[in-house]
Amino acid sequence: MTSTLTAVPPLPDDATPTPPEQAVVARRFSGLHPVGLAVALLFFVGSMTPSLLPRAWFLQGVATGISVAIGYGIGCGAAWVVRRCGVSPNYSARTRRIGWWTLGAVTAVTVPLFLVLGSWWQQIVRDLAGVERANRANYVLILLLSVVVAVILLAASRGIRRGTRALTRVGSRYVPAPFARLVAVAVVVAIGIFAVNGLVYRGLIGLANQSAAAADHGTADGVEQPQAPERSGSPASMESWDSLGKEGRTFVAGGPTAEQITGVTGRPARTPIRVYAGRAAAENVDEAAELVVAELERTGAFERSVIAVATTTGRGWVNSRVASSLEYTTGGDSAIAAMQYSFLPSPLSFIADRETPPQAGRALFEAVERAVDERPEESRPKLVTFGESLGSFGGQGAFSGAQDMLARTDGALWVGTPNFSPQWSYLTDHRDAGSYERLPVIDGGESVRFAASAADLDMGGAPWGDPRIIYWQHASDPITWWSFDLLLNKPDWLREPLGDDVDPGMRWMPFVTFWQVTLDMVFSADVPAGHGHTFGADAADMWAAILQPEGWTAEDTARVHAVFTD
Repeated sequence: MTSTLTAVPPLPDDATPTPPEQAVVARRFSGLHPVGLAVALLFFVGSMTPSLLPRAWFLQGVATGISVAIGYGIGCGAAWVVRRCGVSPNYSARTRRIGWWTLGAVTAVTVPLFLVLGSWWQQIVRDLAGVERANRANYVLILLLSVVVAVILLAASRGIRRGTRALTRVGSRYVPAPFARLVAVAVVVAIGIFAVNGLVYRGLIGLANQSAAAADHGTADGVEQPQAPERSGSPASMESWDSLGKEGRTFVAGGPTAEQITGVTGRPARTPIRVYAGRAAAENVDEAAELVVAELERTGAFERSVIAVATTTGRGWVNSRVASSLEYTTGGDSAIAAMQYSFLPSPLSFIADRETPPQAGRALFEAVERAVDERPEESRPKLVTFGESLGSFGGQGAFSGAQDMLARTDGALWVGTPNFSPQWSYLTDHRDAGSYERLPVIDGGESVRFAASAADLDMGGAPWGDPRIIYWQHASDPITWWSFDLLLNKPDWLREPLGDDVDPGMRWMPFVTFWQVTLDMVFSADVPAGHGHTFGADAADMWAAILQPEGWTAEDTARVHAVFTD
């Protein structure tokens, strides 16, 4: 066997071979567009600026990585548009080298500077929210994680681009190139939609629903079956304890007793009524609503002075402080009706199904309303309604607007309302001139008032009619302020003076602010009451303002307040 050797020309005397690993890095780096990198750096800076709430280092890393990837894409897109317009500067090798070194130097200064500033801003946000300060050294981890996230997103986008180009080349064999390119883009978009809808929506959401349904059989620690006949799930109830679901069991087993109410208010009290129907007890929301009404009948709820219809979050949660404050304020002479309409927690219910919450809110309210209307007018109880977060969105679905609420209820308390709620959006968009988006004034506060705290209800002594509707929301609550509009539009609440618990340094930036607020939502309820999506003791003030109990004083409200702040 013979072999042939090919002569390799010797390297020049001044040449040094490039190690293979360095050659790979060089090729990767040279494949990045300088304009894209410059805009990515700008987006990195923006992502470090303060947002509504403190963020864990890993959430900051994800927000920064997404922002950097988007910035890079926007920069590359802008450069592409410029080239398509016929502008294609032919820089010399020396000029390019100077440009790269300049970009590198700016990056070397900017990145560590804004990591330090970002950690400092986060400490300020934590102080405003009453949260313990974090270790600022974690910002080194933020840099590492953000790079990983950005690289993954960049690799995914390049993979999609390569796939589109491959389809275009195949199609160009049979049809003109422009048409082939259009078809290729359409195919890639269709595949993406199919993947998201089939894999993510149906697959992951279905799996999450099964997991949540299994978890719904559990019972929270310390929760025991009530024995009082005034509660669903008790031995006297038509709704079995097991059928109520985890959140339903927590709801009916909680709340103050008559003795506890008397101990706080100093007045005689009754045992509050709480009725509930679980998701497993009925085929649909209409059937569940009828089960709740049957429980109201059984417990004698229509003989009480107040019946409250509470629309729950997806898995059936009711804010215990809001519910209990109502019971203290009414001296226990009340009944709260609620039902579960899903197994999924609110974030997944929001993604998977926005139709069921308002359907459930409408079904329950209308069923209770019909039962109340059957009573003689002079002996009917007051009918009020409330809900928090997705429950606020769902509960408002029973009404066409504020005037409908005023006509059909004796008051409403909507807590932490999501931005996509139609009634909230309409009122906010049509607020009185000069009032702020974070705290709108509606018709001078005649019937509807927005409040971040109890102090906001007074409105300088402006007349307040009856019935009364309160929207309770915090300036730092991302659930209320999150919207797809944040991608490209600066909202009024960031143009106007910010709330007291929002860092004055918060600024809007296209795309970046959207992802900041999106990730703020993850732990929005893990802050002290009065901030973010945590609503607490001020519920007593809200209910006292809505119900106006006879003989009730500010001192009574303060004593109820203390129950939830001790």
